[in-house]
Amino acid sequence: MIPYTVNIKLAARTLTGTLNLQNKTAVDWGWQGLIAQGCHSSILIIDPKTSQTIQVLEKHKANVVKVKWSRENYYHNLSSPYCLRLASGDASGKIIVWDVVSGTAHCEIQEHSKPIQDLEWLWNQDASRDLLLAVHPPNYIVLWNGDTGTKLWKKSYAENILSFSFDPFDPSNMALLTSEGIVFITDFSPSKPPGSAGKKVYIASPHASPAHTKPAPAAAPAPTGAKKALNKVKVLITNEKPTAEAVTLNDCLQLSYLPSKRNHMLLLYPREILILDLELSQTVGVVAIERSGVPFTQVIPCTQRDALYCLHENGCITLRVCRSTSTEDASDPEQSVQELVYDLRSQCDAIRVTKTVRPYRMVICPVNENNAALMVSDGRVMLWELKAHSGKTTVNPSSGLSPLYSPVAFCGAPLGPNQKRIQDLSLNSMIGQTLIAGETPPPSSNQHEVQLKFLLTGLLSGLPLPPFALRMCPPLTTKNISHYQPLLAVGTSNGSVLVYNLTSGLLHKELSVHSCEVRGIEWVSLTSFLSFATSAPNNMGLVRNELQHVDLPTGRCFAFRGERGNDEPPIEMIKVSHLKQYLVVVFRDKPLELWDIRTGTLLREMAKNFPTVTALEWSPSHNLKSLKKKQMAAREAMARQTVSDAEQSSVESSVISLLQDAESKSETSQAISAREHFVFTDTDGQVYHITVEGNTVKDGARIPPDGSMGSIACIAWKGDTLVLGDVDGNLNFWDLKARLSRGIPTHRGWVKKIRFAPGKGNQKLLVMYTDGAEVWDTKEVQMVSSMRIGRNVNYRILDIDWCTSDKVVLASDDGCIRVLEMAMKSASYRMDEQDLTDPVWCPYLLLPRGALTLKAFLLLQPWSGTFTMDITQVDYNEKNEIKGLIQEQLNSLSNDMKSVLQDPELSLLQRCLLVSRLFGDESDLLFWTVASHYLQSFAQARLLSLSSGENQNEETQPSPQNHLDICHDVLCESSYFQKFQLDRVHLQEVKRSSYDHTKKCADQLLLLGQTDRAVQLLLETSADNPSYYCDSLKACLVTTITSSGPSQSTIKLVATNMIANGKLAEGVQLLCLIDKAADACRYLQTYGEWNRAAWLAKVRLNPCESSDVLKRWAEHLCSPQVNQKSKAILVLLSLGCFYRVGEMLHSMRQFDRAALFIEACLKYGVMEANETSNKLIEAAFLDYARLLRTLGLREGAALWASRAGTAGEALMEELFQGEGGVPDNLLADEEVEVGLESTE
Repeated sequence: MIPYTVNIKLAARTLTGTLNLQNKTAVDWGWQGLIAQGCHSSILIIDPKTSQTIQVLEKHKANVVKVKWSRENYYHNLSSPYCLRLASGDASGKIIVWDVVSGTAHCEIQEHSKPIQDLEWLWNQDASRDLLLAVHPPNYIVLWNGDTGTKLWKKSYAENILSFSFDPFDPSNMALLTSEGIVFITDFSPSKPPGSAGKKVYIASPHASPAHTKPAPAAAPAPTGAKKALNKVKVLITNEKPTAEAVTLNDCLQLSYLPSKRNHMLLLYPREILILDLELSQTVGVVAIERSGVPFTQVIPCTQRDALYCLHENGCITLRVCRSTSTEDASDPEQSVQELVYDLRSQCDAIRVTKTVRPYRMVICPVNENNAALMVSDGRVMLWELKAHSGKTTVNPSSGLSPLYSPVAFCGAPLGPNQKRIQDLSLNSMIGQTLIAGETPPPSSNQHEVQLKFLLTGLLSGLPLPPFALRMCPPLTTKNISHYQPLLAVGTSNGSVLVYNLTSGLLHKELSVHSCEVRGIEWVSLTSFLSFATSAPNNMGLVRNELQHVDLPTGRCFAFRGERGNDEPPIEMIKVSHLKQYLVVVFRDKPLELWDIRTGTLLREMAKNFPTVTALEWSPSHNLKSLKKKQMAAREAMARQTVSDAEQSSVESSVISLLQDAESKSETSQAISAREHFVFTDTDGQVYHITVEGNTVKDGARIPPDGSMGSIACIAWKGDTLVLGDVDGNLNFWDLKARLSRGIPTHRGWVKKIRFAPGKGNQKLLVMYTDGAEVWDTKEVQMVSSMRIGRNVNYRILDIDWCTSDKVVLASDDGCIRVLEMAMKSASYRMDEQDLTDPVWCPYLLLPRGALTLKAFLLLQPWSGTFTMDITQVDYNEKNEIKGLIQEQLNSLSNDMKSVLQDPELSLLQRCLLVSRLFGDESDLLFWTVASHYLQSFAQARLLSLSSGENQNEETQPSPQNHLDICHDVLCESSYFQKFQLDRVHLQEVKRSSYDHTKKCADQLLLLGQTDRAVQLLLETSADNPSYYCDSLKACLVTTITSSGPSQSTIKLVATNMIANGKLAEGVQLLCLIDKAADACRYLQTYGEWNRAAWLAKVRLNPCESSDVLKRWAEHLCSPQVNQKSKAILVLLSLGCFYRVGEMLHSMRQFDRAALFIEACLKYGVMEANETSNKLIEAAFLDYARLLRTLGLREGAALWASRAGTAGEALMEELFQGEGGVPDNLLADEEVEVGLESTE
């Protein structure tokens, strides 16, 4: 038995090459941390951290045009686990939903046969995570259930739909980009198709529409330079169709909502990005490229900061961050807010763009938003990482770039004095928030200025363009098992040879061997090969032949035929004998050459009258064994003579062993030249047999042609079986022992190649035709499997070979090389069975239980008192196999991450945030971000209010230094939210260009309580406007409103009448004028305008009233018909209703979240442990203990159970029954822990 084992079981895999143009948009980076990319009809799954391909999905018949990972915006438990789910759409209109780990399809969906235009999973409702919205050309949107493949509804529109974008803040709003403009849908719902046809908006192109060139009105002052530029790019968003010339220029490349602030959208044109404010339908910002700049091809807006990642046509990725509108020297208020400005903060290197190499798409990591991947058309994937390094700016002060500061907090909490942190964890931990007007800039003392730069951290490259010549290295035997590597040599069209290691699927070496296309490769040992290439023929039909001998370990290559090779007929094939002693080189119109490989000498150049060779093969039989026996005997005799008889016995064994060593080292030593044979056929089909021994060449028997066969194209010989294939598709099987021959017509045309499988007694045969391939069993003489273009695959096969005794390797014209089972079915492999060179951090690869255990393990650390990253050190009863997999995941974390997780300074909240980031768990991340922010701000407020009495407990204003990012919209603090809205109205006011805009601005200002400014705008209405009289009266009303009783009651009566008669907005305005905003909110809520009511409450009401409005909203969100409990929880968190949140989490069975949240509340002192709350606390802790018990984490379970009162004690007994009761140390520790907490 061999004492060591080598992994020779190769996984079925696909090596991919260049992309098809249709794959351009097929790439997505999921919350799960992996990138999916379409390559022809397969889909690669790439791990960006270790830059390796970890799965290739094959089932599509057409090119893949769209891929989308499902969102992780739901609570994960055993019934809805962490899983890798991907939807992909192809050019024939088929959508497949994949289970990526096992490589199988959940369901397949087909509606029409045109390419899918766009795909998106619905992520924003709690009801179902399986809904998939797709655009089926030309003009249908269909909602599918992505789990079962059933169609829920379908709706058609008047124009061709190019793509769509969902409003990240309101799931019922979406925008369709059509061939003519934009369609806004405001009533999107998963339960029924949108009722209306949507609001159509036409975009007049920013360059062509005549409106930009209209002369300025005489009264207006001449515009300054900045104003001019502004007028030029004011986009007209009109409701009527623009003129024909304007339509032709509508080259909008992309539309998407900004996820960083509500009601903003960006439109991308090749030379500019327009930022629109949708409430006004007005451009509020432009990012333009100067004349010499490189045009945009794509832009991705960030969520965590108001920033844009832009991809340019030369493959350069730039990051632009929104400039703060709060200027230090506000001497000129006009200049301070002209528009939103996005400053270029960082850019990466461009690539060399050629005809075949262009950048296709970029994707951004959605969890951290500080990694970008660029897909290049030649199959390369470039992984860029954004790094922040502190340092003063070197730019000249006149450029007007204000410095970027890094935030002081880490994972949502201020840094401890000696706490470890990861600076580049995510975009919002690298740069601080964009300041808005009226906000005080933070003191610069405790902040670092940072510079951003891109670093290339990974690169994946694909195969070059086909055609390919394949050859697998010699097979594995018992002799070479100790150092065998399964290497595949691939000759390419540009003359280089790529050597792949098929265990890992990685490129082992790339050797530039030839100057023209490689035609064939033959291995002469495990580490060296011969390859030949022929240049294009000249007018005489002669070429330059290159035959190179390459040594892999050193990379040395030399011309095997020396000076020969210029101006001669092209080489047709080269064949190496079985013992790798001899080489036959066959030419097209020239007799063959016979070479000795070991010495590199020409043995024989055949005579001119030698027959033309059509096919040739070396015989596997030789006389090496008998020669060796003879030689061995002779040597032993010599050895015996030299050693005297006295010492013979002792030495004999050692001499013999030495000899055997020497023998095995030089298997084909120079001394022995074994006899070998080859057969070949001529143009008439006659078979010749030739023997070679040393440097003698003898002609043997000739066998007349078989009448049933056409011109023989190829021969294969193994053991006693010889197989001939001809140009008409006939196979002739010869059994040499029984002297029988048997012809079989396959009717598949020219037999291009036939190869026997390696391995003793393995008589399988691989046959290649122009239209596919087959595997035959030559013992039974029957076909085992077959593949044919158009029937079961859609690619042509260019070359074939065996890579092990049961796997074949095929090169195809879609630029891929596939390692397949003998059945030749394209199959994805199971990810967990793979041998990856670098371990991949991806908890989604674990079993559902394993992933949850890993999460609990990382969260539970602080309880054991020590910090460990070794799961074997905790009491965890589970199969060792699963334990090992979990440990592998822990080991694959970066050292920085490990040290932070083991840092005793890391608080519970920070740990929860960090782990949700590591897992890419969207809903966890959102919950803990909001929870940690408000827990801290209420705890702070509580400490302040303890001195001044308890009355302000409802909502307090934390220091402006620390507020939630505006991407959380109505969850932000009221004061900050108000400032943001004022800032926005100010900007809208500067940008307004029509009466319509002015009216909207005035309305907004009235609601915000800015009456003086509103009056000014109302008085601007020109006299010929139909609403001139109305506006003037309104202005008078606003200025004269007094708080006298009768006028108040009149206005209130009028307002209620207006609301009753359908004029909701006007009525609400009147109520706001007389400071009855609370009533206004109530009316808005009654009429179902929940979002508007929340907005108004935030900007106008005092904390107590606003809290009532928002609580009503939260109740509405919890109602079964709305079913957005997760959002309700966030609203309640922002109000500080922590006890209610704890109850809701527990009732929704989110036990781990509930227990950890309550624990954090107790720690921060915002929840008291008293009679009423104890019931909830104990229930939550008990259920978490039970959850941990089902996962097998006993210590953790015992710990939470010990704090869950009497029920907990019962659970403790169950846990440790039969083990002599509860370990004492656990209880003792526990008392100390709890004691510590109460003193905090």
